[in-house]
Order: sequence, then C-alpha cells, then structure tokens
Amino acid sequence: MNTTDPRSSAITYAGSGVDTAAGDRAVELMKEAVAATHGPQVLGGIGAFAGLVDVSALKAYRRPLLASSTDGVGTKIAIAREMDIHDTIGRDLVGMVVDDIIVVGAAPLAMTDYIACGTVVPERIADIVRGIAEGCRLAGCALVGGETAEHPGLMAPEDYDVAGAAVGVVEADELLGPERVRHGDVVIGMDASGLHSNGYSLVRAVLDAADLSLDARIEDFGRTLGEEILEPTRIYTADLLAVLQDPGTAGAVHALSHVTGGGLAANLARVMPHGLAARLDRSRWEPGAVFSRVARWGSVPQLDLEGTLNMGIGMVALVEAEKADAVLALLAERGLGARVIGEVVGEDSLPEPGAPLEHVVAGAKGVEGGSVLLAGQHPGWS
Repeated sequence: MNTTDPRSSAITYAGSGVDTAAGDRAVELMKEAVAATHGPQVLGGIGAFAGLVDVSALKAYRRPLLASSTDGVGTKIAIAREMDIHDTIGRDLVGMVVDDIIVVGAAPLAMTDYIACGTVVPERIADIVRGIAEGCRLAGCALVGGETAEHPGLMAPEDYDVAGAAVGVVEADELLGPERVRHGDVVIGMDASGLHSNGYSLVRAVLDAADLSLDARIEDFGRTLGEEILEPTRIYTADLLAVLQDPGTAGAVHALSHVTGGGLAANLARVMPHGLAARLDRSRWEPGAVFSRVARWGSVPQLDLEGTLNMGIGMVALVEAEKADAVLALLAERGLGARVIGEVVGEDSLPEPGAPLEHVVAGAKGVEGGSVLLAGQHPGWS
C-alpha cells in the first residue's frame, strides 16, 4: 500500500515558476506612475480587464480617423539588461509606437503595453513601466492598460521583452501623406537623441568584435559607452502636434517620416509619391559621434550603416517651402534641433548616381512610390 503523503509531491503554480504575488507587487510599485498619465478622459483605474477612454471629444470631428501602431524595442534590451538599467527602455517603446502615429498627423489617445519575462522581478517590471509612463507623459498619451506575463521554461529567468500598441485620431481632411507632397517642398531633418532603438544587432556585433566594455568612458561621447547607446529614443509627438496646430505653421507640413529600421532614405521613400524624389545632401548635417565610432570600430561600409541606423536624423518633415522658416523657428523654440537637408524634385531630374556614395532608394518596405537620393558627404566624414 502506498503511504506517501500526496502533499509532499504537490505541484503549485509558484513551484512551476509563476509567482502571482510578485506580479501583484509589481503592479503596486507602478500604479502611481501609470495614474500620472491619466486625464479626465480615462475612466477607472489599474486592475480592470480593459482600459476605458472617453472619446466624446470625437463628436466635434467632421470625419475622425483612428490610427493605430504597435512595436517593440528589439535587442536594445540586451544593453539594458547588461547595465541593469531598466527605467529608460519604456521611453524607447513609446517613441517607436506613438511617433509612427504622428506621421499621419494623428494625436495619440491611449497606449497599452505587454511585458514578457522569465521571472517577475517586481522592481525591474516597475522600472520598465515607469519608463513607459514617462514616455506617455512626454507624448501627451494615456497609458490605459498592460500585461506582464511570466514564461518560465520558455524564457531564461533574467530575460524579458516589451511591446506596445497605441491608437490616435486625425481629421480625415488633415491626414498627412504622399498625396500632399509637392514639387519644391523642402525636407526638414530633426535631430535624433542617438541610436534610438534600431540597428542594435549591428551595434552589438560591432562592440563584440571590438571587445569594448559598456563601462568604458569614450571622450567623444563625454560619458560611458553604455550610457551613450542606452540613451532613450527622442519622442517627437508633442513637438510635431505643436507645429500642426500652430496658426503660423498649420498646413505647412505635407508629410512626415519616422526614421526607424532601414534608415533615413528607406523610410523617407515610404512617403514619396510616384514621380517625385527627395534629394538629400549629407553635407547639411553632421551625425553624432556614436555613428562614426560604430563605423570605425566595425569597419562598417557607410551605405550599410545608412541602411541600418538613423544617422542622426530621427524624424523628417516635407514642408511647403514658404513656411519652412516658420516651422524651423517653432521647433527651435521648443528645443528641437532641425535643419533643411534637401528638397523635393521630379524623379526624372535626378542625375545618374556617379560618386561612390551617391545612392538612390525606392520601393522600400513594400511601398511603390517615389524615391530618395542621398548625395554629398557629412562634415568630418571621409
């Protein structure tokens, strides 16, 4: 007869690797930061099955269009983990999501997040969400819900990944895009804060090959390597909404392009209409030191670098030429560096690429539209 106490071999949820109490503790630690993103339009609080947003204001729209976006931050998380700094990666997530929404002229309304991890460490999860909440505050967007999922056996205890989704609204007749772009428009490039959140597989491969420590102080950066490459993604939403809504610049912007994976030319080509091209002159801006360092450390060919990283330009606006100065003045007033980096011309006027670094990009990311020519060279680059 089997006399073994069945309780001695009982399997519990906690014993299998999922600690619901730790999850509850993480929620308690993040509640205040999340609540700070809520205005009167957000109903209820944390813990509900669904986030609720009062959209009564949309009744004033003639034809409101909802814009949605979802994204993650890729392998930049590996840097955050190595440095054990987790309160900035959330800002990266928000930037990747809401700045795709502003591209069509939409104001973000609400965002949700999803965190998958091997083991819930309450303080780490709370740090991530605090970063997301701070990003939402900068973007003027409510963080209305989220999920933390523990995946023991599928992910290592220290592993985690983050993703998010947001929804915004734009008046139909104010929608930005290729249809508004005109011959003679100027191309305004806005400063990136650094690498943002794209191309980190390349960056990490370069650092590994060069055997560089994240703790190493790099004089060109004025800080450590790790601090430089963990710099959060700049969030452009509030600045661009100001440009779109200011009486002096309203109607000036015809299209926007968020420079993410694939680099400047490939993303700008997505908003170029058939028959037109953006002619960009590299001599009009100087990428930050981190870009030249990555190129040098890894002997990365410039065209490969440009097809991977943002090269110091995180957002691009195609703007009516007569109002370009007003747009630049307003951005400068808001503390965002920007300058004219090119102009819109007819595709048939583009010269045949001659110099080694003259490069035309078209048909990027499945979009069959116009093209982008990169020519010239950045100051200080050879």
